[in-house]
Amino acid sequence: MIRVLLSAPLCLHSRLSSRFTWWPEIWIMPLSGDWSVFKRIFADHWDPFQRAHPRYQTPYYDNLVAKMLACGHAEKMGYVAYRCLHCGQGKHLVSMSCKSSLCRRCAKVYVDNWVSQVSRVLHEGVMYRHIILTVPAMFRTTFYQNAAVLLRALMRCGVQCLDDFYSEVRGKALKGGSITVIHTHGRNGQYHPHRHLIATSGGYDEAGECWEHGQYLPYPLLRRKWQWHLLSTLRKTLETDAMKRLVDVCFRQYPNGVVTNVQKGKVPSQYQSLARYVAKYVVSPPISVKRIDRYDGERVTYHYRSHRTERVEHETVDVDTFIGRMVQLCG
Repeated sequence: MIRVLLSAPLCLHSRLSSRFTWWPEIWIMPLSGDWSVFKRIFADHWDPFQRAHPRYQTPYYDNLVAKMLACGHAEKMGYVAYRCLHCGQGKHLVSMSCKSSLCRRCAKVYVDNWVSQVSRVLHEGVMYRHIILTVPAMFRTTFYQNAAVLLRALMRCGVQCLDDFYSEVRGKALKGGSITVIHTHGRNGQYHPHRHLIATSGGYDEAGECWEHGQYLPYPLLRRKWQWHLLSTLRKTLETDAMKRLVDVCFRQYPNGVVTNVQKGKVPSQYQSLARYVAKYVVSPPISVKRIDRYDGERVTYHYRSHRTERVEHETVDVDTFIGRMVQLCG
């Protein structure tokens, strides 16, 4: 809500500065609508959520939520004040943004910064592919309970998998390049760790002198390679009987390899556009405010487009589950 206070006389100059015009005094108040609903969920339930989940009782998460709740409040976040250059009357306050990864208002800034950083390291003339490497559902609880160790291992083994894959396709040792992001949620916000890669379509030979382009990618081979590298890494990283049993079950249950996805057809061919294309998958909020349909104080209803059915589906969860799905992405 914006409240305009006309306590000062308006400047009636026929010509005003090209940079600024007059502004009556404006106070930026918390927005109404979906954004205020998202903030209200955290304002109402963050304290009991922390008490129920000790892993989130840290200064990092306290600061993350506090900044998000304060976003848009000029007196809490600080502000820039504008006045008329001619008469000096009136004042327009623009609140500083919080830039928190949890904040749905600041998400666009977060995405734009990520795109800018990634675009600077992509090379013109090199073909890139957007590759998704997934983790079978049977491992998700183990990943959640051992996130610090297993997510680091997941980051490492994807690069090894691609080099191994391209080398076998070309019949010689190759080393490519990639930008890797660990994504920990699916479209409905549930915990679903997987990897997104912006990967070169090929790599340099062992001497680093000749670039070998990979035009044809046999997807069945990529699935098997990813399964082997993923499961071998998990077995070495978490040496428990439970992990060994899960790995054995996975090899038997998925004899043709685990799910991988190489985006094709719609992927932008220009390298400048690729980073923004991938950004919608990896750094955009899992549930935008416009997808929140209802909040009754205890439960939250939202909608999303399902990968499985390709239809819009609705889900209602308790606030504890909803907050958990939001903050787990910011760790």
